[in-house]
Amino acid sequence: MKQHLIVLDLDGTLLTDQKVISEKTKQTLRKALMAGHQVMIATGRPYRSSEPYYKELGLTTPIVNFNGAFVHHPTDNNWGIYHTPISLDVVHEVVESMHDFNFHNIVAEVLDDVYVHHHDEKLMDIFKFGDPAITTGDLRNYLKVDPTSMLIHAPYEKVGLIHDHLNSVHAEVIDHRRWGAPWHVIEIVKSGMNKAVGLDRVSKSLGISRENIIAFGDEDNDLEMIEFAGTGVAMGNAIDSLKNIANEITLTNNEDGIAELLIDRLKLK
Repeated sequence: MKQHLIVLDLDGTLLTDQKVISEKTKQTLRKALMAGHQVMIATGRPYRSSEPYYKELGLTTPIVNFNGAFVHHPTDNNWGIYHTPISLDVVHEVVESMHDFNFHNIVAEVLDDVYVHHHDEKLMDIFKFGDPAITTGDLRNYLKVDPTSMLIHAPYEKVGLIHDHLNSVHAEVIDHRRWGAPWHVIEIVKSGMNKAVGLDRVSKSLGISRENIIAFGDEDNDLEMIEFAGTGVAMGNAIDSLKNIANEITLTNNEDGIAELLIDRLKLK
């Protein structure tokens, strides 16, 4: 069997709702590695909060973070670092415009440094993972470098309005997506950044063609990746728009959906 590249989203895909990798899925991925296949992670998370899972699986491949805005190889410094942040001028314009809306908070991340517009303990709990440097205060004053990504946390009824505003005013310079429930968050990266961009770079470096890529996802930040892969797999818990374009649909993240498909596809029993 030809060598395959197995690409894993984290939340809602590789991880159960308890944010752990099930034993069956872990053992199946190890069997895939032993059979000569490659396994990698492609996530919207920063590296600091995906590193524990990278190490738990014993991976030695590059990783895609921030939905493609940061791609690097944790175990090979010579592979290269590909960081594509948002222009600071654009960030200031977005922050300025958000004051016309009833938003809760804005967060900017510069790789593993976090900048929070308003102090918010509940939101901070999400970003404390990996012990980053956190700065609190008006981003227009405290953020001095181009950020990797931005997050806008807003009341549910305002998310659509903000989404429309970003589309009409900033569509040429940024891409943005909505997080799944329970967080009503819009995530922003530089225009053209998505997981498929990072996956293309990694797969070429590994010498694995698109038809031999099996990618798993569940949310709208997986759409381009699922389309790019030779076999794009939607989890059973995935949003309908992802299921509609996927080549296959497997069981949910709580039912070892990744393991079940790989056992069948790669004959890993």
